[in-house]
Amino acid sequence: MIKSELVLKIAEQNPHLYQRDVETLVNAILDTIADALAQGDRVELRGFGAFSVKRREARRGRNPRTGESVAVSEKAIPVFKTGKEMRLRLNKAGIGEERAEA
Repeated sequence: MIKSELVLKIAEQNPHLYQRDVETLVNAILDTIADALAQGDRVELRGFGAFSVKRREARRGRNPRTGESVAVSEKAIPVFKTGKEMRLRLNKAGIGEERAEA
């Protein structure tokens, strides 16, 4: 699902709201989460999951095309960990079972 599909689904479930208002709301939520992560904060949505930031140290990497050694700078990586309710819903729905059986 992409953001526009999410906005449409929320608007359908709440006919008293205009689609543009739902889009503004979704953007505000996502922007707030991104701003909090940019400040190094952790964002937890109970039952859904938690967003946090992990740091990857600077290291020496390798260019796969030439084999040349290159410097890779330190990076901040966003991480999402699912909440217990979300994991239970996914497991109950059987998500991912097709790959596990193959």
